[in-house]
Amino acid sequence: MGPLSAQVEGVLFFIGASHPDKVSDIRGCLYLCRIMGRKMGIDFGSKRTGISVTDPSQIIVQGLDTQETTGVLDFIIAYGRREELDEIVVGYPFVEGAWGDKRFKEKLDKFIADLKKAFPAIPVTLHDERNTSVHAREIMSRSGLKKHQREDKALLDRTSAILILQEYLGHI
Repeated sequence: MGPLSAQVEGVLFFIGASHPDKVSDIRGCLYLCRIMGRKMGIDFGSKRTGISVTDPSQIIVQGLDTQETTGVLDFIIAYGRREELDEIVVGYPFVEGAWGDKRFKEKLDKFIADLKKAFPAIPVTLHDERNTSVHAREIMSRSGLKKHQREDKALLDRTSAILILQEYLGHI
């Protein structure tokens, strides 16, 4: 087990020394009171992919990184080994009628299938991402960033991933 379990065992030992009658109650709670993992938001793009995550309490959403799309799955798998993930939310442009770029849809659908295969025990949820890039540009423009910062496409993708996860969680 990891460092957290060692800390918990230390707390149980401390409580057990002073209150031996309380240890069984606390151990039962430890199995029932699971610490939450993070939720991850993904803004998948043909060249770059923005990634956001929540804190372990799933309250605060922050931009994690922007990766080249060709290596993003490896990045996410490595992150999932370091941090516990409870859910992965992928921005999906739900469109009525035909898709503009069928190759992009095929690439996105393959990515989603690969995510589900890499994380079989974690739900992969699709969330409507229409207009997130437009909203991200507006936020970046109003935030006082200089022009060259507003033109940073990696920042735009990361901000879009933040918006996808915030919308999904009901923060906005």
